[in-house]
Amino acid sequence: MLDKFYDVIVVGAGPSGTTAARFAAEQGVSVIVLEKDRDVGYPVRCGEAVSKEGIEPFIQPDPKWIASTINSFILISPDETEVKINFNRTGYILERRIFDYELGKLAAKAGAQIITKAYVYDLLKEDGKITGVKVEHNGEQKEIRGKIIIGADGVESRIGRFAGIKTHVKISDMECCVQFTVSSISVNPNACYFYFGTEYSPGGYLWIFPKGSDSANIGLGIGGDKAKHRSPISYINHFLDKKYPQVPKLTMISGGVPCSFTLEEIVKDNVMLVGDAARQVNPLSGGGITSGMIGGSIAGEIAGKAIKQNNFKLLQQYPEIWHQRVGKRHEIYYKIKNAIYNFSDKTLNSIAHSAIKIPEDERTLLSIFKIALYDKPSLIFDFAKIFFY
Repeated sequence: MLDKFYDVIVVGAGPSGTTAARFAAEQGVSVIVLEKDRDVGYPVRCGEAVSKEGIEPFIQPDPKWIASTINSFILISPDETEVKINFNRTGYILERRIFDYELGKLAAKAGAQIITKAYVYDLLKEDGKITGVKVEHNGEQKEIRGKIIIGADGVESRIGRFAGIKTHVKISDMECCVQFTVSSISVNPNACYFYFGTEYSPGGYLWIFPKGSDSANIGLGIGGDKAKHRSPISYINHFLDKKYPQVPKLTMISGGVPCSFTLEEIVKDNVMLVGDAARQVNPLSGGGITSGMIGGSIAGEIAGKAIKQNNFKLLQQYPEIWHQRVGKRHEIYYKIKNAIYNFSDKTLNSIAHSAIKIPEDERTLLSIFKIALYDKPSLIFDFAKIFFY
């Protein structure tokens, strides 16, 4: 049953939304999460890769939602030179449907109510102030009032636009992505593969993320300006036809990933944006699960405190804390992205040839970036600072 009033209304039940709901509910305020799809965690819209240290503050790792454990990267240049990088951190390829569901359960355990098949089609406004949302649920249009609205509704973020927040992203910063989950494939189950170059992924990269011993996510992202000339699906089909012509394709997803700065405005009056809606995606990798959960946790906790203290000026702390914890690093990643994603195939090959001369036990991401950014010493310094953060 839907009540007519909640302290906090969260729109979207992805990782950032349910995390925001949990951290708000833990303050003892009433919270509802409205999800337009029929299930939490469905459909899956990402490559499903995270770091262990990135998710541990929010949920303890559980084998039931870990498809693969990752301990190395394999970078592949246009001329097929492979550079393997071992790292002393642990990565996971998730089963997002199960992972998101478990995050939803944690939010519910904290006291949040979660409603699926609830499509928010507008904001309620009274006397020029936002007082709630208009939602369609079970074929009925309803109005739900709330003191704070948190938009966790993805890259398209209707909540942001309804609230008057400028959510525009330059076409060159909007990665156009497509991914297949395939079976009967033979890859290292503990390594993530990254292909670079104009043949497969101009202005971006193609990935293979293993899911167990014989399945994998194979996807790519290219800049929106590149996608105007040739579609991402044609690039990935070319790759699969060349590398894995007989592989069965089990699922396909596509969509946009905002690889830009965080929005200038992620709070407006009593509306807060988190995750992809706030452009809290890592601009270099395109990964947004961990950073979205960080944004959600900050927003949710502050929203709960603002309700408890009846002080809505506290909401302005959200962008400040986000910038200090993650936003500054994302600005550096953005600069590095613009530097390396415009490299020619010749330059990418040269970087790979230099990298394989480094003994494997001494090869690190930092050493690779030092080679790649040799003529941009200020970026090397910036990257070194965040690498050891």
